[in-house]
Amino acid sequence: MAYATYEHRGVRAVGEVRDSTLIPLEGVTDLGNGSMPDQLMSATRNVRAQVPVDEVRLLPPVQSPSKILCVGLNYRTHVTETKRELPTYPVLFSKFASNLLGPNDDIMLPPESTQVDYEGELVVVIGRPGRRIAEADALDHVLGYTVANDVTMRDFQYKTHQWLQGKAWDASTPIGPYLVPPNEINLENAGIRTVLNGEKVQESDLSMLIFSIPHLIATISTFAELKPGDLIFTGTPGGVGYRRDPQVFLREGDTISVEIDGLGALHNHVRADETSGGTVAAGS
Repeated sequence: MAYATYEHRGVRAVGEVRDSTLIPLEGVTDLGNGSMPDQLMSATRNVRAQVPVDEVRLLPPVQSPSKILCVGLNYRTHVTETKRELPTYPVLFSKFASNLLGPNDDIMLPPESTQVDYEGELVVVIGRPGRRIAEADALDHVLGYTVANDVTMRDFQYKTHQWLQGKAWDASTPIGPYLVPPNEINLENAGIRTVLNGEKVQESDLSMLIFSIPHLIATISTFAELKPGDLIFTGTPGGVGYRRDPQVFLREGDTISVEIDGLGALHNHVRADETSGGTVAAGS
């Protein structure tokens, strides 16, 4: 079982995914904002209003998270390629709801950046609120999981020791396609991979996380109450473009995909954003 937030004929809805069809859930318009696991299970399925997935625009599963917390350096392979020491505490940074894109939306290259990079990631969606959550109880607060590409403007990221200006560009971060409940997937050995123009550029499995999902939830909830719909990006494996030799950055016309076994895949085309009147010089 999986759930999707989608737009059909100008109307936003949440549906249960059945094969290639979406069954709308009556009274549910966002997988955040109090959509507890039991509410999703008990919602009425409007079978008569079902619609094929390929006839809708898939949106980010959660439309208005109160918080998006992201983890850097959470795979050994990525720590190694950055030539840093293994962290003893999660490296955390934030994004905003305005950063999110749908799973098939175009990634726009801003004219200000020449180093636009990819980062395939697992995302945790919170379903039950909590503060100072114990690791032993952490998974009880998870509504489900989804896939993301933490698109990063490296030349802006490394302007300072803080990463916000490279990570939080509006309409830059694809997420989706579905939200999959915890009981529907075994994350222990699920593979994660990123494919750029048909070439695999990242590959690992989720057992390789340095800080586990329960540990991340416990750590973050120490200083901030987690609320339904909040998102935790869990970090990216090695293979990012910035650390390759030669470096690889996204260019106009590229196709980038991120897939996690059991969760689905993002498929995004890359285009130049010319709305500001500037020109794009993609990195190489």
